[in-house]
Amino acid sequence: MQRIAIFASGSGSNAQKIIEHFDSSTKVKVVLVVCNKPEAGVVAIAEEQNIPVLLIEKERFFRGDSYIKELEEYTIDFIVLAGFLWKIPAALIQAYTNRIINIHPALLPNYGGKGMYGLKVHQAVIDNNEKESGITIHYVDEQYDHGKTLLQATCPVLKDDTAASLAQRIQLLEHEHYPKVIEELLTQ
Repeated sequence: MQRIAIFASGSGSNAQKIIEHFDSSTKVKVVLVVCNKPEAGVVAIAEEQNIPVLLIEKERFFRGDSYIKELEEYTIDFIVLAGFLWKIPAALIQAYTNRIINIHPALLPNYGGKGMYGLKVHQAVIDNNEKESGITIHYVDEQYDHGKTLLQATCPVLKDDTAASLAQRIQLLEHEHYPKVIEELLTQ
Protein backbone atom coordinates (compact mmCIF):
# COMPACT_ATOMS: atom_id res chain seq x y z
CA MET A 1 0.00 0.00 0.00
CA GLN A 2 1.43 3.37 -1.07
CA ARG A 3 0.70 6.03 1.56
CA ILE A 4 0.15 9.61 0.37
CA ALA A 5 0.32 12.93 2.16
CA ILE A 6 -1.49 15.77 0.40
CA PHE A 7 -0.08 19.25 1.06
CA ALA A 8 -2.68 21.98 0.44
CA SER A 9 -3.30 25.60 1.42
CA GLY A 10 -6.75 26.34 0.03
CA SER A 11 -10.23 25.07 -0.71
CA GLY A 12 -9.08 21.54 -1.36
CA SER A 13 -10.93 20.70 -4.57
CA ASN A 14 -7.97 18.76 -5.97
CA ALA A 15 -7.41 17.06 -2.62
CA GLN A 16 -11.09 16.03 -2.61
CA LYS A 17 -10.80 14.47 -6.08
CA ILE A 18 -7.62 12.61 -5.12
CA ILE A 19 -9.17 11.31 -1.89
CA GLU A 20 -12.29 10.16 -3.76
CA HIS A 21 -10.22 8.54 -6.51
CA PHE A 22 -8.30 6.37 -4.04
CA ASP A 23 -11.13 5.80 -1.58
CA SER A 24 -11.59 2.13 -2.48
CA SER A 25 -8.07 1.46 -3.75
CA THR A 26 -6.12 -1.46 -2.34
CA LYS A 27 -2.83 0.00 -3.62
CA VAL A 28 -2.89 3.71 -2.72
CA LYS A 29 -4.30 5.52 0.30
CA VAL A 30 -4.36 9.18 1.35
CA VAL A 31 -3.35 8.99 5.02
CA LEU A 32 -2.50 12.61 5.86
CA VAL A 33 -3.34 16.17 4.84
CA VAL A 34 -0.69 18.77 5.59
CA CYS A 35 -1.84 22.39 5.68
CA ASN A 36 -0.38 25.76 6.61
CA LYS A 37 -3.75 27.51 7.09
CA PRO A 38 -6.08 26.26 9.86
CA GLU A 39 -9.07 27.92 8.16
CA ALA A 40 -8.46 26.33 4.73
CA GLY A 41 -11.29 24.34 3.17
CA VAL A 42 -9.03 21.32 2.78
CA VAL A 43 -9.00 20.91 6.58
CA ALA A 44 -12.78 20.37 6.62
CA ILE A 45 -12.53 17.94 3.69
CA ALA A 46 -9.91 15.88 5.53
CA GLU A 47 -11.98 15.85 8.72
CA GLU A 48 -15.08 14.70 6.79
CA GLN A 49 -13.03 11.85 5.33
CA ASN A 50 -11.47 10.94 8.71
CA ILE A 51 -8.01 11.78 7.41
CA PRO A 52 -5.62 13.27 9.99
CA VAL A 53 -4.51 16.87 9.45
CA LEU A 54 -1.04 18.15 10.27
CA LEU A 55 -1.07 21.94 10.65
CA ILE A 56 2.38 23.35 10.05
CA GLU A 57 4.04 26.66 10.79
CA LYS A 58 6.52 28.53 8.63
CA GLU A 59 9.55 28.77 10.93
CA ARG A 60 9.75 25.04 11.62
CA PHE A 61 8.95 24.13 8.00
CA PHE A 62 11.75 26.25 6.54
CA ARG A 63 14.34 26.51 9.31
CA GLY A 64 13.55 23.51 11.46
CA ASP A 65 13.08 19.84 10.64
CA SER A 66 10.51 20.43 7.84
CA TYR A 67 8.15 18.04 9.70
CA ILE A 68 10.01 15.05 8.27
CA LYS A 69 9.67 13.16 11.56
CA GLU A 70 5.86 13.43 11.44
CA LEU A 71 5.80 12.28 7.82
CA GLU A 72 7.91 9.28 8.79
CA GLU A 73 5.55 8.52 11.70
CA TYR A 74 2.70 8.29 9.17
CA THR A 75 4.95 6.13 6.93
CA ILE A 76 4.45 8.52 4.01
CA ASP A 77 5.69 7.12 0.72
CA PHE A 78 4.70 9.98 -1.58
CA ILE A 79 3.80 13.67 -1.30
CA VAL A 80 1.24 15.36 -3.53
CA LEU A 81 1.07 19.16 -3.62
CA ALA A 82 -2.47 20.32 -4.35
CA GLY A 83 -2.58 24.09 -4.13
CA PHE A 84 0.18 24.31 -1.54
CA LEU A 85 1.64 27.81 -1.75
CA TRP A 86 4.92 27.46 0.14
CA LYS A 87 8.13 26.45 -1.57
CA ILE A 88 9.26 23.00 -0.44
CA PRO A 89 12.49 23.16 1.59
CA ALA A 90 15.60 21.33 0.38
CA ALA A 91 15.58 18.97 3.40
CA LEU A 92 12.12 17.68 2.49
CA ILE A 93 13.02 17.36 -1.20
CA GLN A 94 16.10 15.33 -0.23
CA ALA A 95 14.09 13.12 2.12
CA TYR A 96 11.52 12.46 -0.64
CA THR A 97 13.63 12.61 -3.82
CA ASN A 98 11.42 11.94 -6.86
CA ARG A 99 8.50 11.34 -4.49
CA ILE A 100 6.94 14.83 -4.49
CA ILE A 101 4.77 16.08 -7.32
CA ASN A 102 2.91 19.31 -7.97
CA ILE A 103 0.20 20.53 -10.29
CA HIS A 104 0.47 24.00 -11.81
CA PRO A 105 -2.44 25.77 -13.56
CA ALA A 106 -0.48 26.75 -16.68
CA LEU A 107 1.78 25.27 -19.30
CA LEU A 108 5.21 25.46 -17.72
CA PRO A 109 7.80 26.83 -18.16
CA ASN A 110 5.49 29.78 -18.90
CA TYR A 111 3.58 31.46 -16.09
CA GLY A 112 5.38 29.70 -13.27
CA GLY A 113 7.57 30.83 -10.40
CA LYS A 114 7.16 32.72 -7.17
CA GLY A 115 3.83 34.51 -6.90
CA MET A 116 2.31 32.76 -9.91
CA TYR A 117 -0.70 30.93 -8.51
CA GLY A 118 -4.47 30.96 -8.80
CA LEU A 119 -6.15 33.78 -10.69
CA LYS A 120 -2.82 35.60 -11.11
CA VAL A 121 -1.69 32.87 -13.50
CA HIS A 122 -4.89 32.95 -15.53
CA GLN A 123 -4.90 36.75 -15.74
CA ALA A 124 -1.31 36.73 -17.00
CA VAL A 125 -2.25 34.17 -19.68
CA ILE A 126 -5.18 36.35 -20.81
CA ASP A 127 -3.14 39.59 -20.68
CA ASN A 128 -0.56 38.01 -23.00
CA ASN A 129 -3.26 37.00 -25.52
CA GLU A 130 -2.39 33.31 -25.32
CA LYS A 131 -4.54 31.02 -27.45
CA GLU A 132 -4.27 28.07 -25.08
CA SER A 133 -3.47 27.30 -21.49
CA GLY A 134 -3.60 24.17 -19.40
CA ILE A 135 -1.99 22.29 -16.56
CA THR A 136 1.44 20.90 -15.85
CA ILE A 137 2.01 18.02 -13.45
CA HIS A 138 5.67 17.80 -12.48
CA TYR A 139 8.17 16.53 -9.97
CA VAL A 140 9.23 19.07 -7.34
CA ASP A 141 12.81 20.24 -7.08
CA GLU A 142 14.51 23.17 -5.33
CA GLN A 143 13.08 25.75 -7.77
CA TYR A 144 9.48 26.91 -8.08
CA ASP A 145 7.56 25.12 -10.84
CA HIS A 146 10.68 23.58 -12.32
CA GLY A 147 11.02 19.79 -11.91
CA LYS A 148 10.62 17.20 -14.66
CA THR A 149 7.23 17.37 -16.38
CA LEU A 150 5.03 14.28 -16.09
CA LEU A 151 2.01 15.53 -18.02
CA GLN A 152 0.62 18.62 -19.71
CA ALA A 153 -3.00 18.97 -20.79
CA THR A 154 -4.40 21.97 -22.66
CA CYS A 155 -7.58 23.93 -23.18
CA PRO A 156 -8.34 26.95 -25.36
CA VAL A 157 -8.30 30.50 -24.07
CA LEU A 158 -11.50 32.05 -25.37
CA LYS A 159 -11.84 35.67 -26.53
CA ASP A 160 -14.30 36.56 -23.78
CA ASP A 161 -12.48 34.66 -21.01
CA THR A 162 -11.95 36.18 -17.60
CA ALA A 163 -9.42 34.81 -15.15
CA ALA A 164 -12.33 33.13 -13.34
CA SER A 165 -13.84 31.49 -16.44
CA LEU A 166 -10.44 30.21 -17.57
CA ALA A 167 -9.80 28.93 -14.03
CA GLN A 168 -12.97 26.82 -14.23
CA ARG A 169 -11.79 25.04 -17.39
CA ILE A 170 -8.30 24.58 -15.96
CA GLN A 171 -9.78 23.08 -12.79
CA LEU A 172 -11.68 20.50 -14.85
CA LEU A 173 -8.34 19.43 -16.38
CA GLU A 174 -6.78 19.22 -12.91
CA HIS A 175 -9.57 17.05 -11.54
CA GLU A 176 -9.49 14.78 -14.59
CA HIS A 177 -5.74 14.23 -14.81
CA TYR A 178 -4.11 14.61 -11.38
CA PRO A 179 -5.55 11.48 -9.72
CA LYS A 180 -4.74 9.41 -12.83
CA VAL A 181 -1.11 10.55 -12.93
CA ILE A 182 -0.70 9.77 -9.22
CA GLU A 183 -2.19 6.32 -9.78
CA GLU A 184 0.13 5.63 -12.73
CA LEU A 185 3.18 6.66 -10.72
CA LEU A 186 2.30 4.60 -7.66
CA THR A 187 0.88 1.42 -9.20
CA GLN A 188 3.21 0.73 -12.12
